[in-house]
Amino acid sequence: MAAVSEAYAVESSAPAVQHKTLTVHTVHPLQFLDVTRLIETAVQQAGLYSGIVSVQTRHTTTGILINEHEPLLLSDLRAMFERVAPSRASYAHDDYTRRTVNLTADERRNGHAHCRAALLRSSETVGVRQGLLDLGRWQRVIFVEFDGGQRRQVGLTMIGTPVPRRGSASDR
Repeated sequence: MAAVSEAYAVESSAPAVQHKTLTVHTVHPLQFLDVTRLIETAVQQAGLYSGIVSVQTRHTTTGILINEHEPLLLSDLRAMFERVAPSRASYAHDDYTRRTVNLTADERRNGHAHCRAALLRSSETVGVRQGLLDLGRWQRVIFVEFDGGQRRQVGLTMIGTPVPRRGSASDR
């Protein structure tokens, strides 16, 4: 029986951690924004070669989704969110005669948006390999807005090793 061995080059530098905040502007109450290219650009600017990038929304009425950014699928998702948490339904969160915490002067009626966001994750982690996001053929990173239009923030935490320098172990 033949033995199979693989050699792995190990970089001597410790993994680096970098943070970046992306700002996106939404215009519709329910909106699917493909932020994949923004994340790819941030990874390249950070010089990340191998590691992970954590993508996190900083808002309770938004979510992060990895899926196909295809118009008919997005239409299906829109219909599903409306069935599960109808925008015109009554929500205790929107009853300002009973609600006593986390209120602002310009408070929105957005109970449906919170319920919809609870169906998604607030963060996703994507692998980075050879400086590129390690996504499948149709996968995209989608910022899902349930209470737009607003100015929103997406936090990125990038962890990994930098692009190898010429003559380093991984070039051999």
